[in-house]
Amino acid sequence: MTEELGVHRDTAQDALLRLRADRIAHLMLTDPSLTPDQSAAALGYPAGQVRRATVRAQAVLRAHRAAPYLADVAQAGWTTTATVPEVQCPADDLVVAVLVLNGTNAPAPALVWDERHGWRTATARRHPLTKGAVPPPTGDGIRYLAQGTTPPPDALTTALTA
Repeated sequence: MTEELGVHRDTAQDALLRLRADRIAHLMLTDPSLTPDQSAAALGYPAGQVRRATVRAQAVLRAHRAAPYLADVAQAGWTTTATVPEVQCPADDLVVAVLVLNGTNAPAPALVWDERHGWRTATARRHPLTKGAVPPPTGDGIRYLAQGTTPPPDALTTALTA
C-alpha cells in the first residue's frame, strides 16, 4: 500500500491510526453505551491492532465535548473572525487548541488551551504549540491564566488583561 500511495510506512500507519480513531469516536457518539473496544470490534478492527486507535478515539471524543466551550472563549473579541479554535490531538491521548489573537488590542499573540493545564499565553502566532505539546515553563512571555482547565470566558478575559 505504501508503494502505491508513494508514502513512507510510518506515514501510512499514522493515517490509518487517525482514520480508525475517528471512526471509533464517531460510532461512540452515535451510541454512547459503546466502549472504545466495543466500537472497534463493531467496525471489524482486529483487537491487537487498535490499542492506540482506541486511546486516540477517547481524545477525539473529549475534543468534541470541548468544542462548545472553546467556541464561547473565541467570542471574547480578541480575534477579527469568530472562528472556533481548531482542536488538535498531538500526542494521541492529549487534547489542545490554539486561539490566535489578531484583534487590535490583543494582549498576547495567541492562547493555547491544554486539557491538563488550562489556558496559557503563547509567544508566537506561527508556532504556539511546543513540540509534542509539552507545556513550557512560565516566563519569557508565557503565563498560565485563570484557575482550572475550563474557566468561564469572563474569568479568562480578566486573567489575560491583568
